[in-house]
Amino acid sequence: MERKATYSSLEPAPETRSALSHAPMLAIESSCDETAVAILADDGRILAERVLSQFADHAPFGGVVPEIAARAHLAALPAMVRMALADAGLAAHDLAGIAATSGPGLIGGLIVGAGFAKGMALATGADFYGINHLEAHALTARLPGLAVAPPGFPYLLLLVSGGHCQLVAIEGVGRYRRLGSTLDDAVGEAFDKVAKLLGLPLPGGPALEALAREGNARAHDLPRPMRGRPGCDFSFSGLKTAVAQLIAPHQNGALPRAIAADIAASFQRAVSEILSDRTAHALAMLPGATALVAAGGVAANQEIRARLAGTAEAAGTILIAPPLRLCTDNAVMVAWAALERRHAGQMGDIATICRPRWPLQELATP
Repeated sequence: MERKATYSSLEPAPETRSALSHAPMLAIESSCDETAVAILADDGRILAERVLSQFADHAPFGGVVPEIAARAHLAALPAMVRMALADAGLAAHDLAGIAATSGPGLIGGLIVGAGFAKGMALATGADFYGINHLEAHALTARLPGLAVAPPGFPYLLLLVSGGHCQLVAIEGVGRYRRLGSTLDDAVGEAFDKVAKLLGLPLPGGPALEALAREGNARAHDLPRPMRGRPGCDFSFSGLKTAVAQLIAPHQNGALPRAIAADIAASFQRAVSEILSDRTAHALAMLPGATALVAAGGVAANQEIRARLAGTAEAAGTILIAPPLRLCTDNAVMVAWAALERRHAGQMGDIATICRPRWPLQELATP
């Protein structure tokens, strides 16, 4: 008697695999204090996008509390995924792939997001993609519709966020070469610490940028660590210390707003000049760069964007920076990174583990 092939509900039948390879990708981002879900079509069109901020949960503690963040992700994810699917007009079984940030980041949040995504993948037969958070930032500039034409390889990435500050040559999907990084604080960390010294609320970076608009950026001649030195490494601890020394005489009373605004503006100008100088050195190290891409939360700062645009123009290239909502942590970039890998012929791997530290260089293929 002839036996018909049967397939588990977890495994698509062969005739459906071709269709699924072009079906949408759902992604989850939970590496820090934002819970995000997005669904992208195979061509990169955004079908659904949801982000839930946890600022109110962490504000009383003056910073992100990992345990609180993980529990908030766990509570929010089921409803957010259901809403994203409804927004896109899809059912879970319509998905070809499910991606989740698997590092670097706060390990509790990573485990929650990746665990949820893996469960969905097992239940639907979709491929699971464990995505490096830094790679997601690195590839966002290639999302269709973001620029007149997505940058070709190689291009230079300036990744500036609360936990990262590095210049990376993006030579292909999975081919990344770090040119320089911070020797101490990340630039976003420096923004947050200075904002706290000035008595500003969370999130520190946007609050400091708003205050700086009221100040005189030339009021204080703050140091520009590493400026003009060979290479393209960064340092911000000395700049942060100089700001603390300016504020110290006022610690016995409230810092007058005018003085705080001058300090904020002077600090922001110093940071933008440091980033411009180090980036100019990196562009000289990568003469074939098709573009300068700025990504990460600090890339939302308008003064920094303007300064980097001038740096790119002086080097004969262009600046590409994502819209503000895609600079901070989001799931659109995670879904697009998974699609880039799928388009490059790379399969997902449900055995991918979560890693609190995961350098881009470790993604490089031989």
